Amino acid sequence: MMSFQLKEFQQRRQILLANMGEGIAIIPTAPEVTRNRDSHYPYRFDSYFYYLTGFKEPEAVLVLISGSQPKSILFCRDKDLEREIWDGFHYGADAAKSEFGFDEAYSFNQIDEMLPKLLGNQAKLFYSLGADAGWDARVTGWLNQVKAQGRTGINAPDEIADVRKLVDEMRLYKSAYEIDVMRRSASIAAAAHLRAMQKVRVGKMEYEIEAEFLHEFYRKGAQAPAYTSIVAGGVNACTLHYNTNNSALKDGDLLLIDAGCELDGYASDITRTFPVNGKFSAAQKDIYELVLAAQLAAISKVNPQNHWNAPHEAALDVLAQGFVDLKLCKGSKEAVIESGDYKQFYMHRTGHWLGLDVHDAGEYKNKAGNWRMLEAGMMLTVEPGCYIRPADNVPEYFWNIGIRIEDDALVTQAGCEIITKDVPKTVADIESIMADNT
Repeated sequence: MMSFQLKEFQQRRQILLANMGEGIAIIPTAPEVTRNRDSHYPYRFDSYFYYLTGFKEPEAVLVLISGSQPKSILFCRDKDLEREIWDGFHYGADAAKSEFGFDEAYSFNQIDEMLPKLLGNQAKLFYSLGADAGWDARVTGWLNQVKAQGRTGINAPDEIADVRKLVDEMRLYKSAYEIDVMRRSASIAAAAHLRAMQKVRVGKMEYEIEAEFLHEFYRKGAQAPAYTSIVAGGVNACTLHYNTNNSALKDGDLLLIDAGCELDGYASDITRTFPVNGKFSAAQKDIYELVLAAQLAAISKVNPQNHWNAPHEAALDVLAQGFVDLKLCKGSKEAVIESGDYKQFYMHRTGHWLGLDVHDAGEYKNKAGNWRMLEAGMMLTVEPGCYIRPADNVPEYFWNIGIRIEDDALVTQAGCEIITKDVPKTVADIESIMADNT
C-alpha cells in the first residue's frame, strides 16, 4: 500500500471522527455471497468501509471512537497460513494495523467479546440501521448486553445516528487521489468502447461485442465491470436496463453500449450508440444529433454557478423542442414539458453522482429541499437519451430507435472536465472510425 494512499484513508477517518462529536461508529464491510452451492460471487467490499480503510478483505469491521482520545480499530480475519493455501493471502491483525494505519487491530473472532465493552458509556452510536439485517441483530445484541449492566453504572448510547449520512457528504467531494483513479478508470473504459466500436460487424452477437470491451477492461488493469453491461442492438436499446446481451446485430440497426469498469474501487460509466453497419440512416441521424445536442447543452450547465438539476433542465429543453420539430410530440415545447408528453421518449433523468458506487453517495437536494449547487470536486454523469417504441402516434421510420450518450464529468472551478472525452460521439467521427469495419 502506497504511503500516499495510506495518508488518504487516515485523513478520511480523522475527518469522520471530528464530525462525529462524542460517540462510537461501527462500519462493517460486505459479506461474501454464495452464487450457488459452494461457489461464491467475486468478492466486492462495502464502499463505505473501503472509503475509510482501503482494506479489501471480507469479515472485517471498522470501529471509530471519537472524543478526547480518538482512535480507529480494525477487526479482521486471523493470519492463517494453512487457510492461505486455499484462499490466498490475508493480512491478519498485526500486519493490517501497520500497513493500513489503524491505532489498534484485533481478530474478527474477538468482536463479540470486545464490542459490548467498547459501546459502554458512549454518548452516541453511529451505525447504519437497516443496511444489513444480520449486522442489525448483532449490534442489537451488543447493545442489550450493555443495557443489562445499567445497575453497575455502565450505560448504552442514548442515540443511534446513520453513519452513512456523515460519510455521504465526504464522498461527494473527490480528492486529488480519487480524481486520478477515476481518470484512469475512465481512460480504460474509453479504450474499451473504442475497441468495441471497431469490432462491430453485421451478424455478430451482442455478447461477442461485450467480450471485446471486457477484454480491454482486464487487459488495462481494471478489476471488474462497474455494473452489468448493456449491449443492446436494435429494439433492445429501447429497454433501458437491457442486459441479456444475446441477440444478433442486424444491418440497419443501432447498437447501444452502456458499460464502465471499476479500478481500485472507482467506477466509470459511459454510453455510446452507433450504427451496426457503420452508417446512420436519415432517421437515426436526426434522433442521434438531437440527443447529442441535448447532452452538449447539459454539459454546458455543469459548473459551480448552477444547481444539480440545471443540466437536466437544459437537456430536457432541447429534447422537447426536438420532439416537437420531428412531430413526435404535438404543441409547444413548454406544453410538452408541462404535460409530460416527452416521457413517451425520454423517461429518465440526465445524470447521477459517480464514484465508489456507480450511483454514488450524496444528496441531490439540501436540507431546505432545494437542488444543491454544483461544486468543484463533484463527479457526475451526463446521459440524456431517446427511446422510440412502435406506436400509432409515431412515424414508422423512427420505430425501434434507442439512443443514449453518456459521459463522466468532473466539476471544476472553471466549469467541468469530461474525463471520458476520448470516446468519439459525433456522427462524422463515428462513421469515420467504423469505415474500415468490413
